[in-house]
Amino acid sequence: MPASPPPKPLLTIRPRRSWLPTNPRELWAFRELMLRFASRDITLRYRQTALGVIWVVAVPLLGAGLLTFVFGSVADLPPPDGVPYFLFSLAGMVTWTAFAQTATRSSSSLVSNAALVGKVFFPRLLLPISTVLSTLVDVAVSLALLVVLLLIDGIHPGVGVITFPLWMLAVLALALGIGFASGALMVRYRDVQYILPVGIQFLLFASPVAYTLASVPQNVQWIYQLNPLTGLLEGMRWSLIGTPRPSLGLTVYSIGVSLAILVIGTLVFSRMERQFADVI
Repeated sequence: MPASPPPKPLLTIRPRRSWLPTNPRELWAFRELMLRFASRDITLRYRQTALGVIWVVAVPLLGAGLLTFVFGSVADLPPPDGVPYFLFSLAGMVTWTAFAQTATRSSSSLVSNAALVGKVFFPRLLLPISTVLSTLVDVAVSLALLVVLLLIDGIHPGVGVITFPLWMLAVLALALGIGFASGALMVRYRDVQYILPVGIQFLLFASPVAYTLASVPQNVQWIYQLNPLTGLLEGMRWSLIGTPRPSLGLTVYSIGVSLAILVIGTLVFSRMERQFADVI
């Protein structure tokens, strides 16, 4: 008598009662899928482009060059602490690229994968998180380019360079928090996809990407300090090119607000996740 075949694996899907949108173990179990999402994002981004991956190098150079022209030449702001203005702007662009691309791509990840979200089971949190991996490729190229230019100019980062991972994690936490919340809201309200880019563009000029906090008039510096990106940008530049270190109060505030926004964004995502398949 032939042996009976082994029972097929059974997965029971139940609604979660935790504030987390998914179980961390479940995320780890689907890690290969997350890498596939990230790889696909990188491939689609540069497919059918004339320059291909050259854009990874060209975009930060063009961005830093434009900021240098506007703030260094037109506005005639002095280069901080003798650092060439182009390198100063490029260091700010490393931080801004990590923030802006993560926030923008993670917010649109659910809508752009509507067919998968509506028909296939997997932790929905994988989609916005996978955009971090693809964004880090661009950030790594910009960072490598900055390091090469610093070596050519004979500028060496100080001991603050060991804090670089802390600043980068805080920037990604802030961007993901915004991406989680706006991505969940975008599933139901498509207006978010038009509002968010405007807000990101406003933040570019309302944040000290190409200028220091010290160059802002004293009577309005407190307004800039309410923006958590201010402390993160100042900290990232201190770790990369040795500009003045941000104050302890500004550092604690910026990192604390970034973590709080990540928690709030996760809560919003968790609250709205059950509706994704029905309304997307």
